[in-house]
Amino acid sequence: MIEVPLQAIDNVMLPFHMGHVLLGALVLAVLAALPLKSMKILGLNVILVGTLFMLTPTDMAGETTLYRLMGVGLVVIGPMLYVAADS
Repeated sequence: MIEVPLQAIDNVMLPFHMGHVLLGALVLAVLAALPLKSMKILGLNVILVGTLFMLTPTDMAGETTLYRLMGVGLVVIGPMLYVAADS
């Protein structure tokens, strides 16, 4: 088995905080929902990630309220995507 040195992983992950991780999760969720061509799934993904943005403590999300405000925006946009979807 190949062992990866933990210091190398730590050096790569050190500059990131929870806000960056959630932003990456949003990008991956949108990219995963695009091939399905379902606006309902996209809307549910946006609502879920927006809720995670809002519930993440501010000190874990980079000491700024930018990610919390982005969460509010995603929680507002997500239901619009869900309702506007064609069943």
